[in-house]
Amino acid sequence: MKITDRIRYVGVNDHCKTLFEGLWPLPFGVSYNSYLVFGDRIALIDTVEEEFGEEYMGKIREETGDRPVDYLIVNHMEPDHSSSMDFIRREYPGIRIVTNAKAVPMIAGYYGITDNIITVKDGDTLDLGNDTVLKFYMTPMVHWPETMMTWLIGENTLFAGDAFGTFGAVDGPVTDTGGARLCGWLDAHADTFPEFRSEMTRYYSNIVGKYGIPVQNALKKLSALPVSRICSTHGPVWERQITEVVSLYDRLSRYEGEHGVCIVYASMYGNTAKAARALESELAARGVPYAIHDLAQENVSYAYRDAFRFDTIAAGSPTYNNCIFPPVAAFMAGLCARTLKNRRFLAFGSYTWAGGSVRLLNGEAQNLGFELLSEGFAFAQGYSAEKCDMSAAADLLAR
Repeated sequence: MKITDRIRYVGVNDHCKTLFEGLWPLPFGVSYNSYLVFGDRIALIDTVEEEFGEEYMGKIREETGDRPVDYLIVNHMEPDHSSSMDFIRREYPGIRIVTNAKAVPMIAGYYGITDNIITVKDGDTLDLGNDTVLKFYMTPMVHWPETMMTWLIGENTLFAGDAFGTFGAVDGPVTDTGGARLCGWLDAHADTFPEFRSEMTRYYSNIVGKYGIPVQNALKKLSALPVSRICSTHGPVWERQITEVVSLYDRLSRYEGEHGVCIVYASMYGNTAKAARALESELAARGVPYAIHDLAQENVSYAYRDAFRFDTIAAGSPTYNNCIFPPVAAFMAGLCARTLKNRRFLAFGSYTWAGGSVRLLNGEAQNLGFELLSEGFAFAQGYSAEKCDMSAAADLLAR
């Protein structure tokens, strides 16, 4: 697939995998993006999952014909982008791998490859001839220690690795200017970004969320580049909506939420669930944006997305063994692991003979530096509006 005279897309769509990294749901599939850059010599930038090797090789051959691929640029070593490396080496025995020093032992550890490796540092270049020059920028911990990005001088194109990526296979054209569509999306938006925004936010919160400071460092390092195209390893090639994409990454990596409430809860016998649904009704009546997630019934992936999206979290849990109910405890631990910051917080939940979950949730929130909106709403045994005033809770959340 031609992007420009020098750049060709040779990635693949995975419509079969149900969980990314064995954890995160893929209702729209996922793409593994790889690119060819043509000068007098040819560079292949990142690879795809090895199970797609034959399809992948067919796409490469269609673009290169009988010409050899001279270089393999390794921006990121996660196997969804590197596991075809050995396959490519067999197809092109003379190919030279170009990467940074932190990736070298990973290449040896994953694939036993130790030869024909060119090690580059921040600011180094690779001349492919015919006025085609690649420049390398180290972006450690976005989101592995070896991550780097590759800049194609003259084309103003950033090959960004996992940065600016999104869940979702890409139907039809791969560029947003060409009308790239999220797999299965029925609405024909004028812009591609609105339909990918939710999956990009979920991808960031699930995969990258812990690394806000390294993402900010990378954004600052790259801010002087006149970027007119972002070629990520997942999702569309961004050309028309770069400002929106970069702005979202900037906001997420600063842990800046938009106005709204992420309601999360889990319930043993339905009483905490009733409180959560009452809170939902009160917020809806006030016109407060919100999302609600039953952590015992759905994958926590979506709750993390909305915890990063909104500036307020309302967490509901019954007391269980004098502790937070396990699905809610796991959610709070996940927020801690992602170092989420700058959130307002309200706890609620039921108990039978000894309360504790609300107090413990408040403690977890304080450890994260969240602003407590109240001491919380705990109620004994069955739920009722008299025992647990969700109208008052909604008033606090709506401010």
